[in-house]
Amino acid sequence: MFCPKCATQNIDGASFCRSCGANISLIPQALTGQLPTANAEESYRDSRRKRRHKPPTIDEAIRSLMMGLAFIVVSILVGRYSPAGRLWWYWLLIPAFTMLGRGISEFVRAKQARDQMSATQSTQQQISGGLPIQNLPQRGTSELMPPVPSVTEGTTRHLGVEAPTRHFDSIEDQKTS
Repeated sequence: MFCPKCATQNIDGASFCRSCGANISLIPQALTGQLPTANAEESYRDSRRKRRHKPPTIDEAIRSLMMGLAFIVVSILVGRYSPAGRLWWYWLLIPAFTMLGRGISEFVRAKQARDQMSATQSTQQQISGGLPIQNLPQRGTSELMPPVPSVTEGTTRHLGVEAPTRHFDSIEDQKTS
């Protein structure tokens, strides 16, 4: 069985790669097509988490800002022209300011992400001598590589063997010898 991370050959039934230490316990199940499936509640939580941590975009910032402004306009119109709106028009300001704040924060996050991305690209170009990393020649896959030293074999070999016991002589036994 080969590690999908570093392509080192491992013994069948191993839980971790002997080279990089990656978890390879699910690979036999994946090869047979018997991977465990997540239940609906976990997938719903994961989709909400992905939405919450999606990368910031200027489009999302503009949409939130415009929705906040629209809520402000609607609250003013309801308060001015609706007889019942004079009592509750200010409650429409809560989602208005929430969306304005979300739009501003999304805009700031998008600008920071863009600046950070341009900084890392310039650093990569400096490191590679002006050539982007994607333009580097690919390594030949037909060449044989020597096996890498094992991370786990040296330690797991000792787990099954009981350590020899050392007996210390007492002070009286040492005097007699």
